This record gives sequence, structure tokens and C-alpha cells, in this order.
Amino acid sequence: MTEGAALRAGDVPDDLTAAEAGMWQAFRNGTVYDLTSGDAVVDDPHGGHPWGPERTVRARIVCWLLLDGPPALAGRVSSLKLSGVRISDTMDLSGGTVVPYVELTGCRFEREVRLPEARFSTVRLVNCSVPRLEAARVHTEGDLHLPRSRFLGGMRLTDAHIGTDLLLNQAIVYRDRSGRSIAGDGMTVGQDLQAELLESHGEMSLRGATVGVSLSLRGARLRNPYGRLALNAPQLTVERTLYLTPAGVGSLQLSGRTPAQGTRIQRFECQGGLRLDDGRFGDAVDFDGARLVLDDDQELSLRRVQVPELRFLGDGPQRGKVVLSGARVVNLVDRASSWPGPGRLHMPGFTYENLVPQGPFPLAERLEWVAAATAEYNPDPYERLASVLRAGGEDEDAREVLLAKQRRRRETLPPAAKFWGYAQDWTVAYGYRPGRAAVWMAVLWAAGSLAFAYAGRPEAAGGSAAKPPWNPALFALDLLLPVIDLGHAGGWQLRGGWQWLGAAMILLGWVLATTVAAGATRLLSRN
Repeated sequence: MTEGAALRAGDVPDDLTAAEAGMWQAFRNGTVYDLTSGDAVVDDPHGGHPWGPERTVRARIVCWLLLDGPPALAGRVSSLKLSGVRISDTMDLSGGTVVPYVELTGCRFEREVRLPEARFSTVRLVNCSVPRLEAARVHTEGDLHLPRSRFLGGMRLTDAHIGTDLLLNQAIVYRDRSGRSIAGDGMTVGQDLQAELLESHGEMSLRGATVGVSLSLRGARLRNPYGRLALNAPQLTVERTLYLTPAGVGSLQLSGRTPAQGTRIQRFECQGGLRLDDGRFGDAVDFDGARLVLDDDQELSLRRVQVPELRFLGDGPQRGKVVLSGARVVNLVDRASSWPGPGRLHMPGFTYENLVPQGPFPLAERLEWVAAATAEYNPDPYERLASVLRAGGEDEDAREVLLAKQRRRRETLPPAAKFWGYAQDWTVAYGYRPGRAAVWMAVLWAAGSLAFAYAGRPEAAGGSAAKPPWNPALFALDLLLPVIDLGHAGGWQLRGGWQWLGAAMILLGWVLATTVAAGATRLLSRN
């Protein structure tokens, strides 16, 4: 019988080792081929204990089974299920179509796994040791599960298409020669991408990736001491929520569940820059409890992000910058302590519709938040904050914000304009406190009335046939009102030093009237 005929009949080829013959029969039977010893130390695929030939199969035989394997036994479905197996040489399935179900648990690959442009139904590599995973443009109808596995030379999933879920929970991934730990640019995941408690040593790149439901990095630790970015994901699209939040260590239910009492909590931590520019998120971007460790030249960049809710509730970075330029958010959920200090927050063109502070966030601190974002005067952040406060019914706070904007603008003006600004501020607070004008008017009127009463009756103006009776109060009021003529200012002639007092009252009256008119104009334009 020829080798091809033997294969079609399902007979074991003669050149297989004992371990490979057992794997061959388990494949036909659809059962797990378990070569573990029962000793956790010996069976650890990431440990240093050697695995001999009794636990070793050749990668060529594994590929043979997956691409052109023998028929299943009657009443069985062929599948490759290995546990505790060492796979020698390079496992190369490039461009192949793999029909059988694949699940490898606790296995050790001696060389890289190559899956570019291969097609699978479902692939699971659980707690495996892999020198490198090369899987650009791989296509799976179902899941790609890689939990608790270690990839010593990184993984490449560029332009991969995952039909349902991509699972990287508790995986450990080291960088490749280009400095990337995970290269997932252009990747598409049909449902969830779960990378909870992931450890990434290098740049995790998800440029232009699309996730059909949620992307969870709960409890993940992203570190890249070799470059500027630990997470590089511009133009990322997530149909629901991006979670950068804590996870329960040791909890079976990692995703979004309340951990059992006594469960240790591990926060999301990013040591290196985080870039989400031009991202689109259907529900939220959640930084609750996140810890960002940045160098001076690194950023948390959210430029032009569009998301219904931004939950900025992590620890404020001590160094680096937070950039929100051009971002569009409906609900900004934040905490005062989460924002960086002056000069390290940039948000020109940042728009939000509602503020939902968590914990105390008084208006004075909110104004400091705006000032921190404007190293040079920029009216947009002040006007946006005032608009949001006014829409929420906080008109008094909105006026305080616009007053702070005018005071900040005043510092950029030349001396003459700055003096005029101080005059408007002292008198009517740039029109945002118009009641001050009435107070100043009353004070000046009272002072002028007393002064003119003390001065006595002045001389009548020459040629005036019908003069009103002398009244110091009405005379002072006529001087203060620049538009209304009460008939007293023109009927009496001041002499000597009292002329200077009259001129001063006329000038002050014009200043008050001008500032009130400017404030009224500002009020009408706002309304």
C-alpha cells in the first residue's frame, strides 16, 4: 500500500515517532493528546525543565495533520488538541486552509509559529511558550485565543481578520527587532478584543484597527522603555467601550464583574506614551483608576477623538502632556486630581457638552484647569466652559468664567488698553456684574452732593434767563449722567478748583456709562 493510500485509510505512517503516532491517533479520534507528567514544575512550558523526545513532535507532522490529515474515525470529528507537547522546528502554515479545530494547552514551541494568510475556524493556544507568532492577514471564522501564553519575540497580526473574539488575557509579549510587542495595524475583530492583565514589553501598535464590540485592557501593564509609545493606536475604531481600568487578579471573571472579596486589584498601567488620535468609540473611553507614567517628551494624545463619554478618572501624570486638541465628547466625567498641571494640558478645539465631575471640583479649580490648558491666552476653553455651565443652569458660574476670560485677555494687551480693562473690571467687572455701576454711581452722587453743598451756591451761567433753583444733589446728578440733561449743569458756573471736581465727575460718568454699555452689549450678544 502506498503512503497516500495509507493516509486515506488512516493508517499511521511508518516514519512517525511514538509521540507523533499517539498524536496521529488522537487527531482521528478528536480527543486531547496529553503528555503532561503531573508535576507542575516539570510541566511549566515557560520553565527551564527540559522536555525530551517522549514529549516532542515535529512541526512538519503537526502541519501535515492540519492541512491534509487522515479521516476521522467513524462517529468522530477530527481535531488537534495537545497538552504538554514540545513542537520542534518551525510550524509554518502560511497560506493554508485549516479545517480541524485547533487547541494547544501548555505546549512549548521551539521556533516561531508562522500563520500569514492562513485560514482557520478557531485557534486556541493557551498557556503556551512561543518564540514568535507571525500571523499577518490570518483569517479565522471563530476565535483566536492566546491567553496566558508568552511570546518572546512579539506577535504580528497586521491586517488579521478575527471572526469573533481575540483573547490575550494574561499573555506576556516581548518586543521584536523593530521594537513592537504586538503589531495589529489594520486588524479587524468581529466582537471583543480582551487583553486583560496583559504584559506588553515594547510598543503595542493597533493603528487603524477595528473592534466590533469592546476593547478591554483592564489591569494591563504596557511598558516601552525603548521608545516613545507604549500604546500606538491612532484611527482605532471600537463600536462600544475602550476599558483602561483595573481588573481583579486571580478572579475567574475578569471582564467588568465585581471581584470577590479579598481579590487583589491590579490597575491599568502605561509606562510610555499613549496615542489614540482620530479614534472613534461608540460608548466610552474609560480611564478610571488608570496610572500613566510618562517622560517629559511623552504624551497621552487624544487628538480629534470622538466619543460619547470620556471617563478621565485616573491618576494625574506627574510628567508628560495630556493633549485633547480637537476632541469631541458629549459627557466629560472627570476628577480634579486626574488632570496635569500648567503647561502640560493642551485642549484647543476640545468640545464637550456636559460636565460630570466625580468628587469635589469647585469652580476655582475648574478655572485653574482651563488656565493650565492655555499657556498663551485662548478664549475657546473659557467660552466652551461657560456655554456648558449656562446650559446646565449655572448662569452665575458662567459669568465668573467669562470674567476670568477677560482678565486673562487683559494681560496680553498694551498699557493703555490694559488700563481701560482695569477700569472696566473695577467698575462693572466687564459688564458681568452690572450692579457695581449703581453702587459707584450712588457713591459718586453722594460725594458730589456733599461737596457742592459745602461749596455753596455757584454763580449763575451768563445769559441764562430761566435758571432752576440751586440744588447740589441734582447738580451732581446732572454732571454724572452724560446723556440725560436735567437742566442744572448748564445753569450754574463753577469757579476755581470746583471746576476740576465737575470735570472729574463728568469723566467718571462717561466711564461708567461706557462700561455699562459694553457690558449690556456683551450680555445681549450672549443671549
